[in-house]
Amino acid sequence: MNIAFIGLGNMGAPMAHNLLKAGHRLVVFDVVQTHVDALTSHGAIAATSPKAAAAATELVITMLPSSPHVREVYLSDDGVLAGVAPGVTLVDSSTIDPHTAREVAVAAHKKGNPMADAPVSGGTGGAQAGTLTFMVGATVEIFDSIKPVLAQMGKNIVHCGAAGNGQVAKICNNLLLGISMLGVAEAMNLGVALGMEARVLAGVINTSSGRCWSSDTYNPYPGVIENAPASRDYSGGFGTDLMLKDLGLATEAAKQVKQTVVLGALAQQLYQMSSAQGAGLKDFSSIINLFRKTS
Repeated sequence: MNIAFIGLGNMGAPMAHNLLKAGHRLVVFDVVQTHVDALTSHGAIAATSPKAAAAATELVITMLPSSPHVREVYLSDDGVLAGVAPGVTLVDSSTIDPHTAREVAVAAHKKGNPMADAPVSGGTGGAQAGTLTFMVGATVEIFDSIKPVLAQMGKNIVHCGAAGNGQVAKICNNLLLGISMLGVAEAMNLGVALGMEARVLAGVINTSSGRCWSSDTYNPYPGVIENAPASRDYSGGFGTDLMLKDLGLATEAAKQVKQTVVLGALAQQLYQMSSAQGAGLKDFSSIINLFRKTS
């Protein structure tokens, strides 16, 4: 299949690599030329703009940093909708707000292009291994048509409902993730301050009712889980600034529907504090250091 892939950052590049390995012909675009060069060295074809990338392709996939980037790439004079042929399906795997996802999908529909929002979970490791979870907002027909291609980049492909619902699922999941990490951080800090060994406490939590992914897979206390970011000075993983972005998307979306998210708003403030103290590029589990006693 001829596929345009736009956005070749930490997530997009390995996703595009997996499509190349699956035998697809890829036309790629990114504002960073070195990202484009890395893909063309593996057989992709470079395009000069989103408009040029989308021309003469059978499917367009984008993986972009934020809502304004998505609007620009799809709706500008040099964007996807200015170059793509009617009938070509569009898939945006960026994590953005549901309102923008639905707005762009409506614009695409008016031009005759089916569109799905398909944000992902699984991080850079999942992108490289091809084990991502895709949360897809689209009609059943669109979902069925793109599922085989998404399955070459991911392991779990979930239909979440109509356009925008993929983003709803993503921001709600990450809202809960950010809150749960704070709870685990507080519990671990308290237990250690009261004299308990961190590994023993984590073992109790992970076989009891407090068990969750933030504790049994991604525990924020150093040395508890060997391959977790906490055991490598919080390098790699999912950055604090990325969690802060997703919490911002959740709280803004909540305002639009007048839904209370008290814990989400508090979590947003705490991750903002952590970022301001220099942990923005560290894994989000480093939030534990806001409260951790060091002596």
